[in-house]
Amino acid sequence: MDELLQTVGAKIDAAMPGAVTASSFAFGEMTLTVDPSRIVDALKFLRDDPAAQFASIIDISGADYPERENRFEVVYHLLSPKLNRRIRVKLATDEETPIESATAVYPGADWYEREIYDFFGVLFVGHPDLRRILTDYGFDGHPLRKDFPMTGFVEVRYDDQEKRVRYEPVRLTQEFREFDFLSPWEGPPLPGDEKAKS
Repeated sequence: MDELLQTVGAKIDAAMPGAVTASSFAFGEMTLTVDPSRIVDALKFLRDDPAAQFASIIDISGADYPERENRFEVVYHLLSPKLNRRIRVKLATDEETPIESATAVYPGADWYEREIYDFFGVLFVGHPDLRRILTDYGFDGHPLRKDFPMTGFVEVRYDDQEKRVRYEPVRLTQEFREFDFLSPWEGPPLPGDEKAKS
């Protein structure tokens, strides 16, 4: 394990008892799992402590695990240019529990949090402008949730006669689960095709 990252992990454990619930090391990076209620304090420590100096936020991403009680993971990727090290900080939350926004610590977290809100529905308390960023106004649902239908709910198209954008319910023009196994387009009947009709 990298000694610098090991020192950072030990220092945050000592400075904030109970904030870090788990830590691991893989691919040259340390991952800290943090209590959601203490995320801003942990990020401030990682930014300000002389042993850490993670001054730059690279990305914030989300993940959905519907089988878990706290189904959403929010993952912060930080960089220390001074130490030339990266660290990953993650937390788990559910659909109703909001997370404190990281924009007070890293102003660059603004659009990342908007994207996670838009795609997963995770709420960030204290965000200066929490609204959708990539989906359309009035979009129904959060498209990166595992329970969101692959086709979506609404189809958007431009109507050249009306000279405007039209929103219509999704229509599947082909039934994907009914096949005509005796169709001449699929070649001669094969043994077992007669079972498809029963």
